[in-house]
Amino acid sequence: VSWLFNPTRSEITSLDSGNIDDILNNADVALVNFYADWCRFSQMLHPIFEEASNVIKEEYPDNNQVVFARVDCDQHSDIAQRYRISKYPTLKLFRNGMMMKREYRGQRSVTAIADYIRQQKSNPIREVQDLEEINSLDRSRRNIVGYFEQKDSDNYRTFERVANILHDDCVFLSAFGAISKAERFSGDNVIYKPPGENAPDMVYLGSLTNFDLIYAWTQDKCVPLVREITFENGEELTEEGLPFLILFHMKDDLESLEKFQQEVARQLISEKGTINFLHADCDKFRHPLLHIQKTPADCPVIAIDSFRHMYVFPDFSDLSVPGKLKQFVLDLHSGKLHREFHHGPDPTDVAPGQPIQDLASSPPESSFQKLAPSEHRYTLLREKDEL
Repeated sequence: VSWLFNPTRSEITSLDSGNIDDILNNADVALVNFYADWCRFSQMLHPIFEEASNVIKEEYPDNNQVVFARVDCDQHSDIAQRYRISKYPTLKLFRNGMMMKREYRGQRSVTAIADYIRQQKSNPIREVQDLEEINSLDRSRRNIVGYFEQKDSDNYRTFERVANILHDDCVFLSAFGAISKAERFSGDNVIYKPPGENAPDMVYLGSLTNFDLIYAWTQDKCVPLVREITFENGEELTEEGLPFLILFHMKDDLESLEKFQQEVARQLISEKGTINFLHADCDKFRHPLLHIQKTPADCPVIAIDSFRHMYVFPDFSDLSVPGKLKQFVLDLHSGKLHREFHHGPDPTDVAPGQPIQDLASSPPESSFQKLAPSEHRYTLLREKDEL
């Protein structure tokens, strides 16, 4: 089957290594279709994607408001590798050149894709009309509140850019003019209100026009250092491309989770960006536990999932031993865990990670890793189907 693109009708922009950065950096919102011509599902999506583009173009005619673009991953494998594309078609959302963590996973229909873009273009910031509204915030959520003299300002525009990117992770609110005056004793102000009724507020002290600084600060507050992995976000976390350090614990065992969070913050903060720190419900994720010869009765259990193998931290009670957890992660990065998995402990060392073979006779692979590309699924999601 061959599909013909009609350039006079379609608003799809073809991306290559020469134009991709310029086009994406100048687009408020860009939805990019990473496809392969040989893929039947890519072929099916082409006309739907084009029609959705035409619908949205009528609502957002400015060329930089919304861009629909595509990448032929066979022709531009460097781009596919850059964005860790491993299945087709994949729809990724970009804001001002920054790729969002969450790819589009909705229905592949004109209506659904158009509605998704409309949602992305909606204002992510709720404007408060009375500061009393701040006192009644849902304190189970992570809240970022900006107090500005006026909306038409560089400070607020930077705040708005940050909110557009992180609105799935935090609630963003703003107040202006006389309403916000009491909170602007030293100028425009941004405050983080963490979860918990008695948790103290944290004030952003950097430049409000420096996007990189305020984005980094806000991301640190909005995205927990240790996140929960679920059936719903497992695929998304895997696509971030970082190995997992996972605490498997019973849902009501909050004490073990708190210890794990404390030690990750104490020992591994410098490793943030090289590995994802996660916790998982032992009862729900029985299948990954079986891969390391564990059951919920053995929890809490700490393991690394490298997407090639799983390695077990020897003893949860050693968690608080200074440097023990960090060495476990460093041994992953150095290749020591992988080497000992196949060849046993190094002659002069005691293995910090217990290399346990998969129960199957074939070479083990991660319980959180993708299945064969043709199936477009993950083993942890298969576990959901079996429940």
